[in-house]
Amino acid sequence: MLPPPIKQNITFLYTQDLVTTRHFYEQNLKLKLVRDQGDCVIYALNEASFLGFCKRQVIQEPAPVIITLVSNAVEEWYRFLQHLGVETESAPQHNPKYQITHFFLRDPNGYKIEIQAFDDPLNL
Repeated sequence: MLPPPIKQNITFLYTQDLVTTRHFYEQNLKLKLVRDQGDCVIYALNEASFLGFCKRQVIQEPAPVIITLVSNAVEEWYRFLQHLGVETESAPQHNPKYQITHFFLRDPNGYKIEIQAFDDPLNL
């Protein structure tokens, strides 16, 4: 017996400052807001993958989570974010161990974001 299909994926993270978080993801990363639930918002990454943030008053340190956005345009993303004045941890680098090109930045909540391209793209 096979499991029922999964249609979409949403990863939810917590924030104490939803206004600043919204500004970062809407203005800097230009993600499309697809649902505003008041204290939670959901952004589309593509047709089947979403990223959500919920306002919570008590949050420990940001969880050791990396939000990886896969794009064949890593250098272009870097230049775009530099143009906006968004601080990154480094310029894009090739990592031969994982066969990727990538760079990191942090969102206003301290979550690590990686913009990455695989040398050999993932396919189903």
